[in-house]
Amino acid sequence: MTDDTTPTTDTKKIALVTGANKGIGYEIAAGLARRGFRVGVGARDAGRREDAVAKLRAEGHDVFGVPLDVTDDASVAAAAAQLEAEGGLDVLVNNAAITGGMPQEPSQVSAEQVLRVVDTNVIGVLRVTNAVLPLLRRAASPRVVNVSSTVGSLTLQTAQADAVGPISAAYSPTKSYLNAITIQYAKELAGTGILVNAGCPGFVATDLNGHRGTRTPEQGAAVFLELATLPDDGPSGTFRDADGIQPW
Repeated sequence: MTDDTTPTTDTKKIALVTGANKGIGYEIAAGLARRGFRVGVGARDAGRREDAVAKLRAEGHDVFGVPLDVTDDASVAAAAAQLEAEGGLDVLVNNAAITGGMPQEPSQVSAEQVLRVVDTNVIGVLRVTNAVLPLLRRAASPRVVNVSSTVGSLTLQTAQADAVGPISAAYSPTKSYLNAITIQYAKELAGTGILVNAGCPGFVATDLNGHRGTRTPEQGAAVFLELATLPDDGPSGTFRDADGIQPW
């Protein structure tokens, strides 16, 4: 039995986090669940997805698995249909991403390598976002949060700052592209109530960087939890990290 202030399954807001079976995505899912959301754990690997769901449920979180390969149109459509059946969608966190492997110097990177990273990190965001937009349009306080990185900031890259990482002709440019897409969504959806923002988790220890990062996945997730729960008069079309607004 619940009191009047405790959300029930029927009244809880629903969130989808892509690439949520581990690392930052897992912590975003856990953080949203702690804030009262039912969370769809999106992941393409069935075993890892089921393990993540089981672990989150063991921690007391209200989650469900969403089979989702962001590079596959049919998989994305099926995920959108599942969310419709679950009751809709209030928050989308586009977290799924790959680095593309090495080498990444522009003189050595292959076209196939770049296209593979673009398909996941950029086109995947377009596929998923567009598939669930009808659900978000029906939500009371819809949010789209894109997991980007300061390595995609052209301003910081051209400043030659050490903080923006090594030379990368595949991964980093996809984050620049993602930032540009974020701006375009924010412009298109202005006035609809759908707030679209991007964030950077900082240098987090994950599989993506061989666990060389200096921040924990939970610390990295914090900025995305903030963006996912912005008030209705919150900003749209911004890019931020733990230190605040960052240049595109």
